[in-house]
Amino acid sequence: MVKIRLSRFGSTHNPHYRIVVTDARRPRDGGYIENLGHYDPRKTTETYLKVNTERAAYWLAQGAQPTQTARRLLKAQGVKVA
Repeated sequence: MVKIRLSRFGSTHNPHYRIVVTDARRPRDGGYIENLGHYDPRKTTETYLKVNTERAAYWLAQGAQPTQTARRLLKAQGVKVA
């Protein structure tokens, strides 16, 4: 099953996340199919959340299942999530 989920990067005590499309069996920070954007939970910049909405909509149409957090972030960017 293909999932849209967060993959952590950044340094210790400074988390940043990539919003990625990946196989559900892969490790959290393992390889991914496509990078859809990024998220900074500490909101240190004005662009703390950036998502390629066209590609996100494409993957959702293909049957990718977003995790609960990814779903919330996609909705915040205006992506229609079922």
